[in-house]
Amino acid sequence: MKVLVTGVNGQLGHDVMNELAKRGHEGIGSDLAPAYAGVMDGTAVTGMPYISLDITDRESVLEAIRNCRPDAVVHCAAWTAVDLAEDEDKADKVRAINAQGTQNIADACKETDCVMLYLSTDYVFDGQGTEPWKPDCKDYKPLNVYGQTKLEGELAVSGTLDKYFIVRIAWVFGVNGKNFIKTMLNVGKTHDTVRVVNDQIGTPTYTFDLARLLVDMIETDKYGYYHATNEGGYISWYDFTCEIYRQAGYDTRVIPVTTQEYGLSKAARPFNSRLDKSKLREKGFTPLPDWKDALARFLKTQ
Repeated sequence: MKVLVTGVNGQLGHDVMNELAKRGHEGIGSDLAPAYAGVMDGTAVTGMPYISLDITDRESVLEAIRNCRPDAVVHCAAWTAVDLAEDEDKADKVRAINAQGTQNIADACKETDCVMLYLSTDYVFDGQGTEPWKPDCKDYKPLNVYGQTKLEGELAVSGTLDKYFIVRIAWVFGVNGKNFIKTMLNVGKTHDTVRVVNDQIGTPTYTFDLARLLVDMIETDKYGYYHATNEGGYISWYDFTCEIYRQAGYDTRVIPVTTQEYGLSKAARPFNSRLDKSKLREKGFTPLPDWKDALARFLKTQ
């Protein structure tokens, strides 16, 4: 199978390329940078071609996918700086990447009869209540620009293609890039105490584990909407931080606070990021391992 992966200089795209290599698939990596800029510590993608691609340039996207003729595109590229997206001078750029860029890829996939897998987010929902969001729920009420533009990307895919996967994830961490765990480890080295919100509830997603599932998906024709995070139940960011420090052997004190008390975020965050993942088993996919196990494996890479 030949697979084009966008956003390979990020956490997930990097791991998807490695997973493709493990299985003997032909992966083609792409990102905006002129060259691959991933981790170079023995876990880097090797032997895979890379192309520089601006997904907001429609003609470049069409030309790249026509030339590559992939069987599937795994679309990991996105604007993910949630707070920065709220700046008025950034809104057009965020939409150009998350919405129009995704439409460009969907159009190219339609022209070449190619499967598309689009990574989305719990942020397409309003995060109210306590019930886990089901993958086929259409009660969209995004709270911020990031969530709204990712929703527009979802609608671009579902409105253009028949052969697609839309996979919503949350609280992502991986080796190749910045994430919450790396931030907390750095803070814990220099602070005796940290304040972390305890009223936003969800589950972490380790990109190493998620990459395996995504490749499992594109090897099938079980198209549709899915939710995918690690197993192990729903937790708060406070709970997550406590476990990070416990496993890392830090004695940093973690103080639980409400989102209102924390008060530093420009973009509104969902309180309820619980994602119902039961559809994975129903469709025969193997769920991701427990998040505590994923955290332990990630920490060994740091």
